[in-house]
Amino acid sequence: MVGITGDILSDRQKYDFKRALEEIMDLKGRGTELISVYVPSGKQISDVAAYLREEFSQSSNIKSASTRKNVQGAIQSILARLKYFKHPPANGIIFFVGEISASGDQTRMVQYVLEPPEPITTFLYRCDSDFHLEPLKDMLLEKKVYGLVVIDRGEATVGLLRGRTITVIRNLPSLVPSKHRMGGQSAQRFERLIEIAANEYYKKVADIVADSMLNLEGLEGILVGGPGPSKEFFVKEGYLHHELAKKVIDSFDIGYTDEYGLKELVDKAKDKLYDLDLMREKRFFQKFLEEVRKTDDSLAVYGEDHVRNAIMIGAVDTLLLSEGLRKRRITIECPACGTVEKTFDNHPEGSSMPCPKCNGIGNVVKDIDLVDDMFDQAGLMGTKVELISHESEEGDMLLKAFGGIVGLLRFSIGA
Repeated sequence: MVGITGDILSDRQKYDFKRALEEIMDLKGRGTELISVYVPSGKQISDVAAYLREEFSQSSNIKSASTRKNVQGAIQSILARLKYFKHPPANGIIFFVGEISASGDQTRMVQYVLEPPEPITTFLYRCDSDFHLEPLKDMLLEKKVYGLVVIDRGEATVGLLRGRTITVIRNLPSLVPSKHRMGGQSAQRFERLIEIAANEYYKKVADIVADSMLNLEGLEGILVGGPGPSKEFFVKEGYLHHELAKKVIDSFDIGYTDEYGLKELVDKAKDKLYDLDLMREKRFFQKFLEEVRKTDDSLAVYGEDHVRNAIMIGAVDTLLLSEGLRKRRITIECPACGTVEKTFDNHPEGSSMPCPKCNGIGNVVKDIDLVDDMFDQAGLMGTKVELISHESEEGDMLLKAFGGIVGLLRFSIGA
């Protein structure tokens, strides 16, 4: 069961809940056989059980014998699990149970019991060909959001920084003519036309900002950047809605006004955003790159096996793990080799599999997500863990260049 307690989710809780949703999202039933039950904290367990017993009775009318059997089996499974609860947890409890397609004509039952990171308020029972996840998808979104505006007289780009992710909302070319070199009245008239066009352009940018941010829940502030004086002019001349103008944190000199400019703006504002997840990730990964470049006394280690060995001797101060890792750590009891552990990208499901050492058949005694396994190993030795998003530039490099697992050391351990 994936459980979340308290108001603040730890990195591991976020990861586990996100991975559970990813797994459930991919599951499909052969018919309307997958049951989702949402139980809010105020709902009596006895009332939920009574409702499910009624659904069990109604399911006897299902014409297909296999569908009827699978639906009733899922309901019975949920009823059995309900007996372990005197009352729902503070945020409620959710059950996803049903038969999904397996190899050939086979099916297998899956059972997930989740405690959501935020309270659910409505009781829901649904029987469908997939599990009902819509109420949960927004729960892991970072609640703090920053507005981003990069602008000059040539173009503007508006975006959002939410947690570790920069999202482009709109790029707007200005179409404002460049300055005219004629003299006399023609030049003055053309200058007025230019300023009218510029004024309309700034209004359009302000409208985009208002449409995307004025009613945006969790907006902490707005950062404005650009290569010239346009950014200050845009802010000081009152183009922004007065409520959004109060949210402007600062303006920054940057070289670009496109999507790259948004990234440059966030980097320039790092001192203002010191505690933001993205900034914390950048600091840790830059520290790792500084150490890995050293030829002597480096305090960096990478590669799963090297990092594991360093953790075991207590040398790792901070473990950096990519959220993009999609691997399993399998422990096998082999009659010939004893206990064998190995990390797999993909492996066949089941209680037995070939031993990685001798290729004989061994029994699977443990099957765990690699990130969870590394969290466990780090916890045994007092090693701090930082989960790094694979959506950022640093996170992409961590995953692709260093295998998604690196460590910052307490002391050098040599080559």
